[in-house]
Amino acid sequence: MEPKASCPTAAPLVERKFHVLVGVTGSVAALKSPLLVSKLLDIPGMWKSRSDPVLHIDLRRWADLLLVAPLDANTLGKVASGICDNLLTCVIRAWDRSKPLLFCPAMNTAMWEHPITAQQVDQLKAFGYVEIPCVAKKLVCGDEGLGAMAEVGTIVDKVKEVLFQHSGFQQS
Repeated sequence: MEPKASCPTAAPLVERKFHVLVGVTGSVAALKSPLLVSKLLDIPGMWKSRSDPVLHIDLRRWADLLLVAPLDANTLGKVASGICDNLLTCVIRAWDRSKPLLFCPAMNTAMWEHPITAQQVDQLKAFGYVEIPCVAKKLVCGDEGLGAMAEVGTIVDKVKEVLFQHSGFQQS
């Protein structure tokens, strides 16, 4: 009988469960969150339950990947500046940068086009975080242009790519 590995990452990758923490901010694109989460749960090996007390350090340790979708302009500014005044920004600030953090900007086109936005996105990339770029479309407010959160399928595909690349596990 072989001894069981005490570290979950030492488990055979076929049996390994992935933990993805999804951060949702105040963007209108948050309406897509239930669909996004349900599609993420379709990824083979995805962890499907959590019953422990939730604290930012517990979440940091628990998750293999952090996805912030949508990332609104307010939270983008906070993260780029190091402000951590809520659970999500505290998790991001405490995040283990050896693990992937993906973010999906979503905001009005006028906000997206403001010069500070590019600086803040570049700051997050400098931290080693991965942007899933916003797309151009007709926004809920009626404006048309860049700023809409990437499509759910695009986000899920990127999460799969990064998870499997990071873990060395082959996609099926």
